[in-house]
Amino acid sequence: MIGRDTMAHSLDRDHGSAFTIHRDDFRAVLGPHFQRHVLIETNAHEGPVYVAAEHALYFTTVPEPGPKNIAIMRLQLDGDTFPFRAKALDVVQYPSSMANGMTLDRDGALVICEQGTRDASARISRMDLKTRGIETVVDQWRGLRFNSPNDVVVKSDRTVWFTDPNYGEMQGFKGAPEIGAYVYRHDPATGETTVVAGGFDKPNGIAFSPDESVIYITDSGAIQAPATYFVERPHHVLAYDVKDGRHLRNQRLFAVVTPGWPDGIKLDVQGHVYTSSTTGVQVFTPGGDLIGEIASAHVANFTFGGPDHDVLFTCCDKQIWQIKLGIAGVRRW
Repeated sequence: MIGRDTMAHSLDRDHGSAFTIHRDDFRAVLGPHFQRHVLIETNAHEGPVYVAAEHALYFTTVPEPGPKNIAIMRLQLDGDTFPFRAKALDVVQYPSSMANGMTLDRDGALVICEQGTRDASARISRMDLKTRGIETVVDQWRGLRFNSPNDVVVKSDRTVWFTDPNYGEMQGFKGAPEIGAYVYRHDPATGETTVVAGGFDKPNGIAFSPDESVIYITDSGAIQAPATYFVERPHHVLAYDVKDGRHLRNQRLFAVVTPGWPDGIKLDVQGHVYTSSTTGVQVFTPGGDLIGEIASAHVANFTFGGPDHDVLFTCCDKQIWQIKLGIAGVRRW
């Protein structure tokens, strides 16, 4: 631990091993009122989305053993100030065609990565949260079916960007893929779907910088099956410049994540990059320097939320944590 001062020591005494400081500027991320609490003990794995209009958190569950399936859940939060209380938990959709990553679009609808099954094609779908009606956003590229859409983000121009690894084949609930593991951009206005990036092993999390000039994509190729880890395979984050709002240029290695591999990824309003690892959420500067880590074991994905958008909700398979920070995340919408 490098460069701790009195305030950092005080925080560490109060919160034990709740975080690790690697650089002094991580203090601003933690803030003077850092807190970390379990929100609820429940089955929560992926796709967390905070909906401000409902003061509710949506997420997807851990895949079931045997004939796999996944539920989309909704947790109603109670209380206007941190820490929040879990008020009511209900099933939004089950089965969900193996739903994984989710986000909101500019109209407040839930955009869902459906990995599909042997009987149902993978797709990006859109759910009206008032009626819970679902429609297809896109389900193919040039007549070829997607593999297993994993994570998705909607840009300010309403285009939908998503990753498509072959986890369905690897985990046995899909057949052999028809296309490679790519990253896509879909324009609902024109119906055009384009491949914007390739060369991945397992493209996973995806997020834009606050001004949308840079996009960050995680590659979790180091995990090929449960309880496996291949250190020579990717466990890193790549960054690209976004040109003309639609093309990706200047690919570069942003960060290598250890222990484990990166999955979910988000940014705060100052451009810090947050990504999951096997021990918690790691935080990097916009230049790629690791400044600290927030402990949250078994976290796969996470999101910012709360009235001030400064609470990190982490899905840790058997529970959801709520973590009060000193900085707000990028709002999507």
